[in-house]
Amino acid sequence: MDFNIENKKQCTVISIETEKLDTHIAPSLKSELVLISGKGERNIILDLKKCQYCDSSGLSAILVANRLCKNAGGTFVLCGLNEAVERLITISQLDTVLSITADTEEAEKLIS
Repeated sequence: MDFNIENKKQCTVISIETEKLDTHIAPSLKSELVLISGKGERNIILDLKKCQYCDSSGLSAILVANRLCKNAGGTFVLCGLNEAVERLITISQLDTVLSITADTEEAEKLIS
């Protein structure tokens, strides 16, 4: 499995389990996000600590998650960014739109 989904009390944590969030993973991640949101989950944490690379389709999946949470009146938090992925997010100016934390513990505090 390319990602792991953990349901917690106040949110769902999705951990990317591969080094790349790209065209191979992004479509299935988007589908999963829509399913999770459809089940009524409003708060999603996307943990990228194992992810070393992200392309435009990965960014698109991140934005889908953000939009789904926002539309449901919830919170989307991105965490565990490495230097390369963080640089991409900053260059794309998504750091001004997204909630970003160092790890899942911090992300959960933002939601609770």
